[in-house]
Amino acid sequence: MKTENIIRALAGTLVLTGIALSHYVHPNWIWLAVFVGANLLQSAFTGFCPAEMLLNRLRGKDGGKSCCS
Repeated sequence: MKTENIIRALAGTLVLTGIALSHYVHPNWIWLAVFVGANLLQSAFTGFCPAEMLLNRLRGKDGGKSCCS
C-alpha cells in the first residue's frame, strides 16, 4: 500500500473517531478532529507531514512517494 493511501486512511479514521467520541463521550474530543484537519491543511501548503515521517521510520523507508510534498 502506498504511503499516501495510508496517510489518508489514518487521517480519515482519526477525524471520524474524534467526531464519534465528541458525540458519545465528551464534546472536547472534537479537538482531535480539529487537530487532524489543521495538520492536513498546513501540510498542503508546507509539505511538512509528521505522520508521513513517522510512518516512513516505522516502515524503514527513507524516500519514496510523498503525499504531503
